Amino acid sequence: MTELIFTEKPAQAEKIAFALADDIPTKKELGRAPYYEITHNGKDIIVGCAVGHLFGLKEIKTEKKGWTYPVFDIEWVESHKIRKTQAHSRPYIEALKKLVKKADEFTVACDFDTEGSVIGFNCVKFIAKKDDAHRMKFSTLTKDELVESYKNRSKSLDFGVIEAGQTRHHLDYFWGISLSRALTLAVKATGSFKLMTSGRVQGPTLKIIVDKEKEIAKFIPVPYWELSLDGKIKTHVITARHKEGKIFDKERANEIFKNTQGQKAVIDKIKESERSSDAPHPFNLTNLQTEAYSLFGYSPKRTLSLAQDIYTAGYISYPRTSSQKLPASIDYTKILTKLSKQKDYKELCNRLLALDNLKPNEGKKSDTAHPAIYVTGEKGRISADQKKVYDLIVRRFLATFAEKAIRKTVTAEIKVNNEIFLAKGTTTVKKGWHEFYGPHVRLTETILPPLKVEDELTSPKIAKEDKETSPPKRYTPASILKEMDKLNIGTKATRASILDALYLRNYIVDNSITATKLGMETISALSQYCPEITDTDLTRHFEEEMEQIMEGKKKKESVLEEAKKQLTSTLNHFRKHEKAIGEILIKATRETEYKINTIADCPKCKKGVIQIRTGRFGKFVACDKYPDCENTYSLPANSLIRANGGICKECGFHSVLAIRGGKRPFNYCLSKECPPKVAWRKAREAKIKENATKKTTKKTTKKRTTKKTTKKRTTKKTTKKTKSQK
Repeated sequence: MTELIFTEKPAQAEKIAFALADDIPTKKELGRAPYYEITHNGKDIIVGCAVGHLFGLKEIKTEKKGWTYPVFDIEWVESHKIRKTQAHSRPYIEALKKLVKKADEFTVACDFDTEGSVIGFNCVKFIAKKDDAHRMKFSTLTKDELVESYKNRSKSLDFGVIEAGQTRHHLDYFWGISLSRALTLAVKATGSFKLMTSGRVQGPTLKIIVDKEKEIAKFIPVPYWELSLDGKIKTHVITARHKEGKIFDKERANEIFKNTQGQKAVIDKIKESERSSDAPHPFNLTNLQTEAYSLFGYSPKRTLSLAQDIYTAGYISYPRTSSQKLPASIDYTKILTKLSKQKDYKELCNRLLALDNLKPNEGKKSDTAHPAIYVTGEKGRISADQKKVYDLIVRRFLATFAEKAIRKTVTAEIKVNNEIFLAKGTTTVKKGWHEFYGPHVRLTETILPPLKVEDELTSPKIAKEDKETSPPKRYTPASILKEMDKLNIGTKATRASILDALYLRNYIVDNSITATKLGMETISALSQYCPEITDTDLTRHFEEEMEQIMEGKKKKESVLEEAKKQLTSTLNHFRKHEKAIGEILIKATRETEYKINTIADCPKCKKGVIQIRTGRFGKFVACDKYPDCENTYSLPANSLIRANGGICKECGFHSVLAIRGGKRPFNYCLSKECPPKVAWRKAREAKIKENATKKTTKKTTKKRTTKKTTKKRTTKKTTKKTKSQK
């Protein structure tokens, strides 16, 4: 009897094979797809792998020609038959088709979440041609947990999770394809063409951002005044603020200012207070993405990618979790003991291990599939960026077990002609969890000098500042994810990619997220003619429906039927106003593209502007007055280019922002004479010259060696011949 284990990715297949094998696994390949043959307790097992989703949804072809909407007639097909970009999945499908013939028992060991469950079920159904299989469930890729997971694998698949995942795929297809077609055909109705996109979560997310933009636009600043006092106690500078803070009454501000000029400043009271702060909750994915953005500037998508790689290496638990809870079953002591072998955490771990009771400060949020993100204690090599995220997760994990931190605030009330000014100093009196979270604690220590009542400040100066209230802050990539999480739209795993789609389609720009003209007008048109498309309540409703499917309280079919009725009604109304919507969209598209692609005035002709253009060989920068002005600049290949690069710090010329998948964005100077570019060219030329010299020297040496060898052979032959003649 042979068992085939389906895994989600090659790296996971390797981990599972080495964890379960009685001896060293035998690695083999079918095409480019790896698999492993092992024995576990004497049983023959094959560990095969997918490469993410091997199957996707596609519209069933009908006799109707051209695009129509809505689209509901869909089926699962092999991914490479849907998109050329999925061509890499084909060898894995073909390999699994051959491997299932060798097996008579099947187990799914894909990630235990909706996506992993759908991937595994599709392998069982469409490749193995079975209705059910065993299911392994695990949160880390450590040997111990994988062995335990295999030992306790369930006899049946997790059909509630599978149905919820399938429903999500269907709903996303219904909305995504139908809305994208509707918007594109609306533009086409005006005689133009522009591929437009929207989706079940994309539309509501854009509306949240647009609503914030409108709030900022409507904002009217209100003037207010702040009064401050500067003076000295001996050699120490003291700064204090009037106790009323922001003063919106100009006459009151002027009165305070007038009454305090040239008056004594004397300390009237000194108060001390202490405030404790609990240890932080363990990370879930949204918390991790928010913190990594704040500390390192990593985009949510990048943080997820780094965390996924660290998980696959076996050093942290599954990152796609909503939970803020750490069950005792993960064995805190064992993890801390392993972690203490890493010198960076040795002292901190030993301090926790000395405690009588290890109890983490858990949050309220839970996840039925996985606990909060935690470290496994395993050690290995990781990249510099992965190390930052790993260190953040380790220290957060340690901090959750630590004591409260206590901060003391000293407030000195300074009386100036009966007006009270407050000088405050805040210091940490008990570090508690701060010590464990280390460099990631962002607090400042403000220390007041020794003070006593009736001390008088020397040279007191009163200042009055005119200020205005600030508009609401724009969302950042991290804060919009928190808002989506709060509103329960999208999933922890998909929110970052939804945000990326909005950037890619020019609906939004910048890290301080700004809705473009296209983004504003798209939401304006949809809100006017079919507001359901951008309704967060409707999106949240279907999220809750999918949770009920997972819990077995609802069936997939009833939820999909409800969705079809809702979407049909919405799009019928859309169709009646198709041309009007198209006219709004195409105008906004042109304005947005002109704006986001324009870099600056052309430095050559002084008449046009230099813009990002697309040619036969990729993107480049050129003057819009071509052919009168032929000024052009090259751009880095394989990059998403944005015009908002600013001015080059090295040479003062214009630069663009280049974004490459999985890497940090960088500023690229357009000037060929920029010092770093010149230095790079010289180094490259020198390297080419050096390689050419080495090549020539090698050839010459080889030639000389060949001549010597030939000469030796000739001499040897001649000597041999002479001896023979003798």
